[in-house]
Amino acid sequence: MAVNAPVAKQGFADRLKLALAGAVLVAGIAGFYVLSDQAQVVRVVAVLAGVLLALLIGARSGPGMQLWGFLKDSRAELRRVVWPTRRETLQTTGVVFAAAVVVGLMLWFFDWLINLAIGGFMGLGG
Repeated sequence: MAVNAPVAKQGFADRLKLALAGAVLVAGIAGFYVLSDQAQVVRVVAVLAGVLLALLIGARSGPGMQLWGFLKDSRAELRRVVWPTRRETLQTTGVVFAAAVVVGLMLWFFDWLINLAIGGFMGLGG
């Protein structure tokens, strides 16, 4: 995994590919409105075709290839993660729940005490 890989300068071809991908995306979205007299499925297919074609063009650019490499590295890193077992997850959830209940009860108790003290100080207590 390339941690500190140098960022390549974006060339004219890359900028052209990204501009073309943006234009195709806009054309796909515009097709949805231009084809307003067509069935809804045709309009949605026009948008999806524009998005898919824009993604394919963008993926062939330098930044697109860098993004693809990053996603592949991320997937490989995700496979190395040691995930907790079901039992560990349930135990941790139980501890968090118990801690939340204890803190809630403490806050309620302190609030009750402060309320009692203020009431007594102002002569509102019984």
